[in-house]
Amino acid sequence: MKAIKFFLVITMFVLIGCNTNQKPLEAHENSNMNTFQFSEIVDLTHDFSKETIYWVTAKEFELDVVAHGETEHGFFYAANNFTTAEHGGTHIDAPIHFAEDGQTVDEIPVENLVGHAIKIDVSKKALKDRDYLISIDDFLNWEKRENMQIPDGCIVLLETGFSRFYPNKLKYLGTEMRGPEAVKDLHFPGLSPEAAEWLVKNRNIHSIGIDTPSIDYGQSEKFKTHVILLGENIPAFENLTNVDQLPSKGFTIIALPMKIKGGSGGPLRIIALVK
Repeated sequence: MKAIKFFLVITMFVLIGCNTNQKPLEAHENSNMNTFQFSEIVDLTHDFSKETIYWVTAKEFELDVVAHGETEHGFFYAANNFTTAEHGGTHIDAPIHFAEDGQTVDEIPVENLVGHAIKIDVSKKALKDRDYLISIDDFLNWEKRENMQIPDGCIVLLETGFSRFYPNKLKYLGTEMRGPEAVKDLHFPGLSPEAAEWLVKNRNIHSIGIDTPSIDYGQSEKFKTHVILLGENIPAFENLTNVDQLPSKGFTIIALPMKIKGGSGGPLRIIALVK
């Protein structure tokens, strides 16, 4: 009975999300589709370990082994302590990260984290230009190819192809250095502020994710894309992986972060259910 109730609750959240079967360029319509009829689960999450990539000024992941072995009572027992910054590895940026009145991690509505999703693939451009800025045209070109608008209430994932470089810091971040002096050497693609502004004014998305260290590109100094999106309570998922295994539409995202009360971000386990 508990399993049935859980299924019904999750299904309710998912059905609140976007419907990628809507008619071309028409308003969002509700779907009665059973979202949990899927053929594949894709894990979009990097492991947390000593190799995990963090922002160059953030505390890196540390695992302290408390116990690992047979006890005096004859049974095996393992336990660890870990310490980490909120923002590193596959994680979520809660709106409060760049918006004073934004939602904290525990305040983000679950329906913004679970739902139908689309993927915008800019990897051909981004892999040729480490400083590539995802543009309004990239979104409009997706809509033209798919003959539909970015659906209301969906989750948007951005594929740059950079997850193939993880965890090589030099290739992924642009530098192996750490500390404030390393910020100037960061080079990786991101979403342009103009495209972020266009999204919040012209489309209605629940959240957004990218396979780079930041939704802003590496050379950003004012983090305008963060400010724009998070200022509208649109959370961002960063350092995703396996985005290349997803289709351009027709899949469901479940993105559940560690629920840190008052948190500006936190480790994220994110998966895709592909039909």
